Amino acid sequence: MTGRRITLTLASSLASVDRVEQTAEEMAQDAGLEEDARFGVTMAVREAAANAVFHGNEGDAARHITASFENNGRSLIFSVADQGKGLDPSTLPDPLAPENLLQGSGRGIFLIRSFMDEVHFKALHPGTEVTMIKHLNGAPTS
Repeated sequence: MTGRRITLTLASSLASVDRVEQTAEEMAQDAGLEEDARFGVTMAVREAAANAVFHGNEGDAARHITASFENNGRSLIFSVADQGKGLDPSTLPDPLAPENLLQGSGRGIFLIRSFMDEVHFKALHPGTEVTMIKHLNGAPTS
């Protein structure tokens, strides 16, 4: 369904991460993405929401996350924002570096970038917003 936009403001909780994931799954399914692409989109959006709750907001129940979901007919556009101290993605360690291969965390942004066609970070002061774009039918927007 094109022209559809949903915005959710949610508490910093695992239940909110699940809600964001479910909404992304429904949006991807409605857009007609095949199962593999739908899985990747859903995983990327879930990871962004988990990062917002647990890293950005540091699990602080007084802070919220905002998630938006849009199908403009050419692309699915997902944004997740937190109210934390901010993130500079260029400072994150390379998860493929030999010294990081056995680390238990640190692969979220790598996975997001792997599954989505475009990923953009924006400093909000306070917080960070990550926007993830998946082009429909493999064609980038112009």
